[in-house]
Amino acid sequence: MRLLLLLLALLVLAAPVGAAPLSLEEVLQSSARSQPQIVEALARVRQAEGRALSAEGAFDTVFDVDARSRVAGFYGGTVVDARATRPLTANGGYLYGGYRVSRGGFPIYEDQAFTNRLGEIKVGGLFSLLRDRLVDERRTRQSLAAADIDIARFEAQAVAIGVQRRAIDAYQAWVAAGLRLRAYRELFDLAEDRRGAIARQVQLGARPDILLTEADQNLVRRRALVVRAEQELAAAANTLSLFLRDADGRPVLAAPDRLPASADALTQLNALTAPGTASRPDLALLLRRIDQAVTRLALAENDLRPRLDLRGEASKDLGDEGRGGSSRTPLEAIVGVRFSVPLQNRAAKGRVAEVRAEMDALQTRSRFLREQIAVEVEGIVITIGAAERLVMAAAEEQALAARLAAAERRRFELGSSDFFLVNQREEVATDAAVRLIDARARIAAARAELAAATGDLATLKLDPR
Repeated sequence: MRLLLLLLALLVLAAPVGAAPLSLEEVLQSSARSQPQIVEALARVRQAEGRALSAEGAFDTVFDVDARSRVAGFYGGTVVDARATRPLTANGGYLYGGYRVSRGGFPIYEDQAFTNRLGEIKVGGLFSLLRDRLVDERRTRQSLAAADIDIARFEAQAVAIGVQRRAIDAYQAWVAAGLRLRAYRELFDLAEDRRGAIARQVQLGARPDILLTEADQNLVRRRALVVRAEQELAAAANTLSLFLRDADGRPVLAAPDRLPASADALTQLNALTAPGTASRPDLALLLRRIDQAVTRLALAENDLRPRLDLRGEASKDLGDEGRGGSSRTPLEAIVGVRFSVPLQNRAAKGRVAEVRAEMDALQTRSRFLREQIAVEVEGIVITIGAAERLVMAAAEEQALAARLAAAERRRFELGSSDFFLVNQREEVATDAAVRLIDARARIAAARAELAAATGDLATLKLDPR
């Protein structure tokens, strides 16, 4: 007995569990994780991050060694010169330090190659006082590359919003197709049950044969509605597979047994409020491009300034006196300046004019985009309000039509109604139910459109970063 109970328990545990209804959240999470367009856009963000890292390479410390030795000729001097250079991040100049040591003899025109026995150490730097003091090409490239990362993220966000918007549409179309199929199957089942009852009455001679033919005709017509609805459901599942994916990113066809039980699945997007146009990635992207234009304008105006650079260097030879003489031993300090001024500089003036015109165009486009977003959001809100009123009317119509159909069926069963009228009542009730499904689907679509138009990342199940 215990063995039998154990086997029964194992059979219950091994029995397949019905698949849970597919939710909109599951579709959106799957799409955000694995949809190829979103994955591609995120790869472009990493590409921009790589370019930004390359731009930071302009501030890398550079170490180089220069060694040379005469292998033939009267002189046989050897010199090794090592130097490290570090660009300044807050100035267009740089700092450097080095060590140099030499052995042997050098001609008089290479007198600077001589060092004391332990070599020479040297430190120095160059500082920009006018041009390149506040901004230079290196810092501009770094700033533009950092802005490119933000632009790539905004573009990826815009792509993701569009994908999630289509994912919502695909899910809602699949749910609506399933609900329509359910309604047509119920209509077909009514016709099939009635046809069986009529067939028995015809056999008993209570009904004429022509009524059975009419019942068959009605059954075929309703079967065609079911077949068409099944085709629409299969097509909707096929479209949904672009967004519903497994852990490996492969498309998954949603099985019919995962259809939600009621039209409440079309109301999974709650009423939304517009968070403001600042959430729109296309507007944020445009503002970031304006920032880039401001950066390029600063660089162009920098090129119009005269150059005034201050240089300083200190060096000290170490150890015993070398062949260069005692003049190498004392500490040396050198200070110098370099001044240059552009007389025409039409290239920089042209860049200034070009960037200012670009800024004017971008600012005009940003103003129009703000206006366009406001109009778009207001239009969607109006659509949602009208759709909600239509749903109320459709729900009332469906309830009345269902009551009439039920009453007419009772009258037909009692012999007080005819076959044509009861079929008409049932089909009118089914049409009203389908119109209610379509009206709810329109509300769901409008709410999804509002989520996309306002950049509601939480509703779209997207990472806000």
